[in-house]
Amino acid sequence: MKRTTTLLLLLAIAACKPTPKKEETQQTVQEKTVETQPQYPEALSKVFDAHGGIKKWKQQRTLTYILPKPENPETHTVDLWSRKDRIDFENFSMGFDGNDIWLLDPNQKYEGDPAFYHNLMFYFYGMPFLLADDGIVYSETEDLVFEGKSYPGIHIGYNSGVGISSKDEYVIHFDPETHQMAWLGYTVTYRTGEKSDNVKWIRYNDWQDLNGVLLPKSITWYNYEGRDILDPSSTVSFEEASISTTPKPDNFYAKPEGATVIEPKVN
Repeated sequence: MKRTTTLLLLLAIAACKPTPKKEETQQTVQEKTVETQPQYPEALSKVFDAHGGIKKWKQQRTLTYILPKPENPETHTVDLWSRKDRIDFENFSMGFDGNDIWLLDPNQKYEGDPAFYHNLMFYFYGMPFLLADDGIVYSETEDLVFEGKSYPGIHIGYNSGVGISSKDEYVIHFDPETHQMAWLGYTVTYRTGEKSDNVKWIRYNDWQDLNGVLLPKSITWYNYEGRDILDPSSTVSFEEASISTTPKPDNFYAKPEGATVIEPKVN
């Protein structure tokens, strides 16, 4: 599959997760982590543990990585508590300041939709930990079989009104021996508002340890026929990735002077 096709696929599924939380102090978040332990399915808890643990993840604050696109590399930065974000390209920037999605593009070079893209890759990169977000409904799903091996799975749905595309559905499949995440299946409903049976598949088998949590070094989309996984189609790499307990300055994610506010469509 050509790069252009991959980009269109990516732009089709962004910004569909729970509304970012209000800013909280480090002490408040740590207290919540200790005092209120959410109940996850046992299998999902084991997946979290295999990636460093949900407690360790919730202690982190700032995530950064670079998508090394030859024609226009992208530097992504996310505040993991507030879900504010920012992407810096060579000639333009976009982000979410806690209230508005914004685009700073003085030369009008960006041809996509910032409402889709500003946090899209974060929701692929932050797996499996983003499956601990609020508003998620967990249920059982059948195993996924690839090259003769069965991968148990968990179905992920969202409560009505969560995010801007709450009808999207996900399935996570994990290695039965290590409990590390192995596959992500997802459907796309953005713009249509209608549920879809077309599940796309991403393989997760390239991990890196960042400050005690395992996050992907790369992810690979696969061609498929239903639940039959075929051959790889495209890979996205995450370079110079880092995660830290230190927040960025308050104005880092703020809408810059001259930026345009982008209004997303909500299903």
